[in-house]
Amino acid sequence: MSTTRFLTGITPSGTPHLGNYAGMMRPAIEASRNKNVENFYFLADYHALIKCQDPERVQRSTIEIAASWLAAGLDPEHVTFYRQSDIPEIPELTWFLTCVTGKGILNRAHAYKASVDKNNAAGTEPDDGVTAGLFMYPVLMGADILVFNANKVPVGRDQVQHLEMARDMASSFNHIYGGEYFALPEAVVEESVATLPGLDGRKMSKSYNNTIPLFATREQLKKLINGITTDSRAPGEPKEVEGSALFQIYQAFASAEETEALRQQYAAGIAWSDAKQALFERIDREIAPMRERYEYLMAHPAELEEILQAGGIKARKLATPLLQQLRSAVGIRNLAQTNKAKAKTAKAALPQFKQYREADGQFYFKLVAADGQLLLQSQGFTAPKEAGQSIAQLQREGAAALEAIKPRLQSLDGISDAQVAQALEQLREASEQ
Repeated sequence: MSTTRFLTGITPSGTPHLGNYAGMMRPAIEASRNKNVENFYFLADYHALIKCQDPERVQRSTIEIAASWLAAGLDPEHVTFYRQSDIPEIPELTWFLTCVTGKGILNRAHAYKASVDKNNAAGTEPDDGVTAGLFMYPVLMGADILVFNANKVPVGRDQVQHLEMARDMASSFNHIYGGEYFALPEAVVEESVATLPGLDGRKMSKSYNNTIPLFATREQLKKLINGITTDSRAPGEPKEVEGSALFQIYQAFASAEETEALRQQYAAGIAWSDAKQALFERIDREIAPMRERYEYLMAHPAELEEILQAGGIKARKLATPLLQQLRSAVGIRNLAQTNKAKAKTAKAALPQFKQYREADGQFYFKLVAADGQLLLQSQGFTAPKEAGQSIAQLQREGAAALEAIKPRLQSLDGISDAQVAQALEQLREASEQ
């Protein structure tokens, strides 16, 4: 039976907290035990450098996150657990993808656009404070995925755009160099991911400084839980579970029976101090067995290094042969072998239509030049057949169909009708031949 490859990246930018564990780590570790899935988990330390330029913090966070995943049950014997910077094929592939990715695509990346919008609102230069690392982030992410030809990538909804970009990069490379070098990855958006509230009731997040560290000591854990914001209702007064941070966190760790029991205690007027004690005991019961392993690994970083090095070797057994193939594809070859075999004739580079479905449930298509530049973007269609019919008309009639299709197209800055018409004519002529 063929296996499906899942890939998950974790950026070492801080200390893991209970929200990370309940929302991402615990379900991912559970899923990693599926024997029909080949899992890749990596520490994205190159990505960390985009926002963090404190070397000590990057190293400390890398140690904490590696130790947390292993202590929480990730088995490096059953998954490929590695550090991004241990795979030199990733930055090399990043450059290959850079050379087939249109700048216009990167201009529309959410993180870059947010920075530009913020600068515009402040009246500063649009690119003020924007590094090339931030701008190129989607290409590095594309290389992370494509270097192992991952089939599925679990992501939050805000990352779906990057998966679409990775698919564009893969398609462009395959098309330009005339081969099926890359599989097209798919985003897996988990709609029911647990989002825990923090100490102040807002989403638990490092940016709000309202987190409960996953492996806080018992004393720290108890103190932090006692600091969770509650209302002024006294013991004996019925309390609402709706909007109660205490109850929501408890629910993420408790069984259905335990949750129902606490719900009834809320209705009966449980004292907030007793509710906090119940939450502390329930969390500590799950975390305590892992805490000992975590503290051991934190005290023995050499063992973490050994595990990550072994994971890097395992990962490179897949990455190295692929990059050798890609090097040959782009013409970076052993010169002594030039005359030993006739070079394969490269396929003429042509524009491409791509049809896809967005998060809004509608179907879209776009026309992308051979160099990856976006030439034409449709508005949404309610059915895939409608989008397909428009594509077929454009392919069949070329530039002559533009006027009829125009009401269903979005306007793109910097793209002229002549560019689109030329690309459509190329496709029409190619299909006739």
